[in-house]
Amino acid sequence: MKTHMQGIFALLGRLLVAAIFVYGGIAKSMASAQFEQLMNAHHVSGHLLPLVIALELGGGIALVLGLLTRLVSVLLAAYSIAAIAIFLLPPANNMMLILVLAELGMIGGLVSYIAYGAGCLSVDRILFKKREA
Repeated sequence: MKTHMQGIFALLGRLLVAAIFVYGGIAKSMASAQFEQLMNAHHVSGHLLPLVIALELGGGIALVLGLLTRLVSVLLAAYSIAAIAIFLLPPANNMMLILVLAELGMIGGLVSYIAYGAGCLSVDRILFKKREA
């Protein structure tokens, strides 16, 4: 029962973290010109936008499924750290500081998946479950 409840909470956590990335990927794909301008204004090539969208959408969907969770969490955490450094630092006001702290909290969630994996309700569990002899 304990393991099942842990699996439910791990799934809920994955859904909540994934929602941020999936929404971000969809928003960037629907307003790509504006996001390219924002990237270019911060000296990041707008040509990288398709890669960003793929990482956010693909990574978010993989988190929901619990597929390659540790690897995806490393990639999304590294991406998020880079995004904070490029777009949010130094924080210009308290609102920007709150955004930085929210991003750091999300990275904390990803770090927990790096440490503990996706839980029992995941594709990882099916694919990588150790067979008992």
